[in-house]
Amino acid sequence: MARTILPDARRTPRFAGVCTFCRYPLLEAVGREGRPVDWALYGVPFDGGVTYRPGARFGPRAIREASQYVKRYSIEQDVDVCEVLSLADAGDAPVLPYDIKGTLEAVTAFAKGLGGAAIAKAARGKAARSDGTRLLAVGGDHSIAYANLRATWERQGRPRGGLALLHFDSHLDTVDAVWGEKWGHASVFIRAIEDGLVDPSRMLSVGIKGPLNSKDDLAFAREHGVTVLTYEQFHRGRAEALGEIAAFAQRLDGAPAYLTFDIDCVDPAFAPGTGTPSVGGFTSAEALGVVRALRGANVIGADVVEVLPDRDVGGATALLAAHVIFEILCLDALRVVSGNAKRKRR
Repeated sequence: MARTILPDARRTPRFAGVCTFCRYPLLEAVGREGRPVDWALYGVPFDGGVTYRPGARFGPRAIREASQYVKRYSIEQDVDVCEVLSLADAGDAPVLPYDIKGTLEAVTAFAKGLGGAAIAKAARGKAARSDGTRLLAVGGDHSIAYANLRATWERQGRPRGGLALLHFDSHLDTVDAVWGEKWGHASVFIRAIEDGLVDPSRMLSVGIKGPLNSKDDLAFAREHGVTVLTYEQFHRGRAEALGEIAAFAQRLDGAPAYLTFDIDCVDPAFAPGTGTPSVGGFTSAEALGVVRALRGANVIGADVVEVLPDRDVGGATALLAAHVIFEILCLDALRVVSGNAKRKRR
């Protein structure tokens, strides 16, 4: 029996019914067959942390609508996410539009309370994993990643040293402060590293490109051992770069990893709907490919952020974001299938 029950598209058209992420059931409507829920997807309609164009607060709504045509089976990964995982839309987290820090605290509290499965009391070493519901936050600007990261870290038992981080972005987001604000979307990972949520020696930033405000913008990542793979490096040797991404995932050896995907790592020719567009990035196909390259990673939390519908053209950016969400879920479904196969061989 499928873990996630979807409306029958032959009886309830994809343009009808209540609009939820990928047509997954609302969290409170999940039946017995879907308990405990494996992934709770929720929106964070907040853009108070932006440094350029606002409007990403409308991202979760646009992505929900675009995701109605996201289906359940991946040809490339040969996995049916709804067969393997119980998936649910948990609604939107509460936000305080005039207060970044207050919003992050409110979102953290909301996310920590999602799902009903037991949460691991401790998470140590390569075998660490939570038996509780995993969290996928849909933004909103990138500042909201801190809240979902903190909630995920706490639900993992506050592992000493922090989580591994798989980061897709045009920007490193390790600026200490902008206009005196330390919690904006340019500072999310410096705060996460300072607070012990992320282990920088196990952080991979993919798709970084310029121009930058200063060469000093690279200093924090270099000094703290972050692995940086620029888009230009990817462009010069795609096969080699994909191999590096896959190798990084393998070196984590099953350790809990958080995945954060800023849509602005995609070239604005393919994803124009974002507040900090940076030209010369991934195509849509390349973006899906770099996420798929993480096959084998133990992704225990994730976010997809920075979709700005007012700048979108034909909904292309929101649609891509919806498919990135699907690819992230495929990674976990593959991990479950692989684990089940290993147990059967014993």
